[in-house]
Amino acid sequence: MALTPATWLSSLRRLTHSADAASLDTTLLPVVDEALATRILDLAIRIGETMLVVGAPANEVTLTIVRVCGAYGLDPVHVDVTYNSITIAHSRPGASHPTTLLRVVRGSVPDHAKLQRLQALVTEVADGLALDDAIVRCRAIRRLPFRYRPAIVIVSQASLAAGVAIMFGANWLALVLSFIAAALAATTQHVMARARVPYFFAQIAGGFVLTVVAALSPLLRYTGLDAAADIRPSVIVASGIVLMLAGLTVVGAAQDAIDGFALTATGRILELTTQTLGVVLGILAGLETVRVIGLGMSPPSNALPLGPLTVQFIGAAVIAIAVAVYNGAGTRIIVVSAALSLVAWAGYVGATALGFEVAAASGVGAFIGSFAGIVVAYRLHVPSVAITTAAILPLVPGAAVFRGLLGIVESGDDPAVLMTGVTTLAGAATIGIALAVGASLGIYLGQPVRATLSSVTRARARARG
Repeated sequence: MALTPATWLSSLRRLTHSADAASLDTTLLPVVDEALATRILDLAIRIGETMLVVGAPANEVTLTIVRVCGAYGLDPVHVDVTYNSITIAHSRPGASHPTTLLRVVRGSVPDHAKLQRLQALVTEVADGLALDDAIVRCRAIRRLPFRYRPAIVIVSQASLAAGVAIMFGANWLALVLSFIAAALAATTQHVMARARVPYFFAQIAGGFVLTVVAALSPLLRYTGLDAAADIRPSVIVASGIVLMLAGLTVVGAAQDAIDGFALTATGRILELTTQTLGVVLGILAGLETVRVIGLGMSPPSNALPLGPLTVQFIGAAVIAIAVAVYNGAGTRIIVVSAALSLVAWAGYVGATALGFEVAAASGVGAFIGSFAGIVVAYRLHVPSVAITTAAILPLVPGAAVFRGLLGIVESGDDPAVLMTGVTTLAGAATIGIALAVGASLGIYLGQPVRATLSSVTRARARARG
């Protein structure tokens, strides 16, 4: 048989292409039936729902759901996380319709100890934990009560305010008043929460209580105490503002926006704005009330000065510890949070010494704290969001917020004082944005480092095996 050019082309085509009729069917048989797929999806979505409720970002929730489903043979899985719902779907080969589950997420209650247990469960699932055992473990974790009793939570909230007062170099009487004012505000919010009053009104009530207590503090001068003469009411209110902004999801909202979860980020930003507005309205109502009864406070012309450097670090550590307890953290998270707060504050102090403005220095401190936090979180097996939140909270501009509000209320007919108050509030908002951006950037750049460390650890484990 003569080899013609057509024969050569035909032979070459057979070498490089396979005929469709002769190709083998490589579709895997569906070894996971619909009932088993539903159980796997239900486990994954319950884990994701609980993580979203206790404070995990939307991207981490999505990756966790995909990871759990993949561990039990469901791949691919389509996940949609919004602010108040999670939808998950899986199409089995040969099935006429996909298996889809939806769960509604009701509210957000930070519980970092529960988040840590969920992350440990996900790790065990990836290592081969049986599905029945994982379902039982997940159900037990979801039913766990909050680690601390309400009295301990209120004391930790009051201690947070005292930590802020320490950073401003307040004397012992101002520390006591800051603790009492914050405890009264926290108790008021707790009682309103038990009565199922919306949190917006609880924020108003808390801000009102703080402002009234601060306005009454100068009356202690009539007691003859030497420490009463040096009390600065602005420190008391600023401490309480940091307390009531402690539970807000500034970093979480920014991280969701950067990760592309626009709907979830929008919901969190709206919640953040509403709750912050509640604090503002409460403080404004308190300032107007004390002005009417003749105890008005004059707005300070300059920013509140911080105390000595050593005292600043002590206050930052107290704040971080209080936040960790307030969010239900265990001993390991508390210790790591305190250490990282010192790292973040050192970054802020260093940036300030180099000539950075307050907003830029705050962003630098948040970046350093969050970057170190996400790396340390992997090594110590603690949730990164837990220690990052506690680390950057000492940088929250509570004093600037109060100074701006006070300037607006007490401005009267003086447009210069009014503009000073508005400018101060704008500066506080800039600091808040800088904190969110710095923390999100630290998390974003820290994730590849964490992934590299994880790969190295697994390679060493395989080598030892």
